[in-house]
Amino acid sequence: MFRYYWVVIKFGLTLIVTSLLLMHQYSAIALAAKRVSGATATQLFATDFAPLKIELVRKSALAIVLLLGITALGIYKPWGLTAYGLRRQQDRRGVEGEPDNKTPLGVKAFFAIIGVLVVVVILLRLTGHGLGMHGH
Repeated sequence: MFRYYWVVIKFGLTLIVTSLLLMHQYSAIALAAKRVSGATATQLFATDFAPLKIELVRKSALAIVLLLGITALGIYKPWGLTAYGLRRQQDRRGVEGEPDNKTPLGVKAFFAIIGVLVVVVILLRLTGHGLGMHGH
């Protein structure tokens, strides 16, 4: 499973998207259900639900974009073999030598961007600002 960089990244993105969607389900959707259950039919179209509606659409659209990115990774299959994949390939061929353990620049850049985004989200959460999508 860990022979190719695209598989590793696809697996990581799948775990991240799944956890984010589960958190979304228990936070925003639970809040929406609680607010809708106490509202009358005429109140459902009030402007007081607008931020909640926007949040639900934004997060769902983001999930679709990420899932399409994961699908594109599965179709395009960028980058090359991981160090593990190179060792396995050399073992199959019977070639003994020092494997090239260089990580492609694209993989390094991808992980750097993901790391920065995770740090920003954590800092925003810890300072109480969030991402500005909550309907308080």
